[in-house]
Amino acid sequence: MDAHSAKLASARARLLAVTSLDEMVSALNATGREIAGSDGIAVVLRSGGFCHYVAEDAIMPLWRGSRFRLEECISGWAMLNGRAAVVPDVWSDLRVPVAVYKSSSVRSLVMTPIGTPIPVAALGAYWCASVEPDDGTVRRLQALADMATEALTRLQPSTCAA
Repeated sequence: MDAHSAKLASARARLLAVTSLDEMVSALNATGREIAGSDGIAVVLRSGGFCHYVAEDAIMPLWRGSRFRLEECISGWAMLNGRAAVVPDVWSDLRVPVAVYKSSSVRSLVMTPIGTPIPVAALGAYWCASVEPDDGTVRRLQALADMATEALTRLQPSTCAA
């Protein structure tokens, strides 16, 4: 088993045991940066028509506590479209609100939806350098997001269950 697989297996075990949203967020933060090799990770919850950045593990504060309209945020795009957003260059992707990123060092990101059939959250990974996230990185992040879906389904069955 390679290091990424071992880290995901550990995350799965931890997520199977969570009893609160805070524990789930902590488990995602503990694993996300390592499996992506990213400079930061964020957990974003859908709150009505908004994205709420509830947690982050980053080299500098980004958007924790901030809320953005779903239609004006890359995490909202991932939730509304139910698929990962892979953004090698935040400055050239029209889905990214560039004004919000001007004060950050973020140059590349992947945002994966959490929840099914309707995503209710997102898991984001950020890089300070321009990075072309490979398929393996995106698959690992989506696998972690899918594990979070299972945890959310147990914590809030009416929110995530099909």
